[in-house]
Amino acid sequence: MFPPGRIDQRKLQRMMREMGLEQEEIRGVEKVVVHLKDGTKLVFKNPSMSRLRFMGQEMYQLVGKPKRVKETDEKKPFTEEDVKLVAEQAGVSEEKARKALEETDGDLAAAIMKLKQG
Repeated sequence: MFPPGRIDQRKLQRMMREMGLEQEEIRGVEKVVVHLKDGTKLVFKNPSMSRLRFMGQEMYQLVGKPKRVKETDEKKPFTEEDVKLVAEQAGVSEEKARKALEETDGDLAAAIMKLKQG
């Protein structure tokens, strides 16, 4: 379909429009979680994502490397005491501390470092 070598993006976009296919990049996607029937989750952090529209249908294209996580009925991997400790050590609100703990899967040290760096 395409000649070997570099693809001219403008020509590709024009061909897609002529076929009735619209593509739009979705910016600012931080995390996408896909829940599978077997209880496994595929977690994509900072993926590249696009929305495609064709013949009245919407499709989403997701590009990134997933982390497989087995769902359990356990509580979060951290307690409210952990949230308070991280908030105090990093000098942030408990809400920010809780979010950092969620992003680091309950790793207190990683959460504190993440908050202090940015």
